[in-house]
Order: sequence, then structure tokens, then C-alpha cells
Amino acid sequence: MNQTQLGRRQLLSGDVAGRALPFRPPWAVPEAIFDDTCTNCGECINVCPGNILSFGRGKLPVVDLSQNECTFCGKCEAVCEANALIKNAKWDDDNNDNAWDVIVNFSDNCLSVQRVMCRTCSDNCDESAIHFHLEVGGKSTPELLLDKCTGCGACIAPCPVDAIQMSRRTQGKEK
Repeated sequence: MNQTQLGRRQLLSGDVAGRALPFRPPWAVPEAIFDDTCTNCGECINVCPGNILSFGRGKLPVVDLSQNECTFCGKCEAVCEANALIKNAKWDDDNNDNAWDVIVNFSDNCLSVQRVMCRTCSDNCDESAIHFHLEVGGKSTPELLLDKCTGCGACIAPCPVDAIQMSRRTQGKEK
């Protein structure tokens, strides 16, 4: 089974490309299975030390990295008796070793793009996955090194202008 199988919500909403899918906890089974597997118990939300999980639509857990990062501690997966979160499962065809398919995107309101010296995101990235390309005139464009990004979100909350958003990784490229 791969992640291209459609879930009921995805089909009924008309989002066959999966662009509006919610971000689920690390190690979540594909959305089509998650909808039927998750029992809405909330245990993953209760044990999350970073408080990045909350109830979303249908009382299913969703990830919000706007206040904190994911440390991939595995507590959410450990308490999931329904097996909606399965560590080390290979659900996708590209053999992605990450806990989920999340990466980040930078918007044009990034201070560095606006010629203001800021490296808050790269300073908070333990994986050194964010680099800046200097351009003429003082502009500096952030670049995400996909092979290093774990999707932890450590760069999102500290951004002073909310210029970083979560995105889905698709075969090494953003979606």
C-alpha cells in the first residue's frame, strides 16, 4: 500500500491530489488507513511532551509546529494501541527514512529576503538543513537541504515573521 490511495475525506472533499490533507503525528499510517484506524482516544495528544498534537477535524490528531518542535521521542507511537502510528513502517515507495513526510517552505516575507539580517531558522536547525544564498543588494534567500531536513519544525516557532510553513515531501521535492 502506498500513500496515493485515497481516503474517504480526501475523496469527498475533492482533494484527490492530497494538498489539503492534515499533518498527522509522526509515523502515521497513510491517510486512507488513518481515518479508519485511529480511535480518537487522544492518548498521543496527552503524552506529547512538546504539545504539538491536538484534536483536528473528526477528533483525529493533527500536528501544529507553530509553538514547538517535534523531537521524535516516540511517545505518541508507543501509546497508540490502534496502530495508527507505526514506527519503522515503510509506507511510501521512495523508502523515506523520516518519521513523516513534512518539510518546510519559506515565504517571501522572510526577513532575509527583505534584506534584513536574520538567521533565526538556521540557528535553530540542529540538522543544518537551512542555508542562505547571498545575492546582490543584501538579499539572502533561504534554501532547504531536503536530504538533511527531518521536518522537526524547530525553525518554525522562532521565526519572528511567521515566514515558514509546513509542507509535504514528495519524492525529494516539496508539494
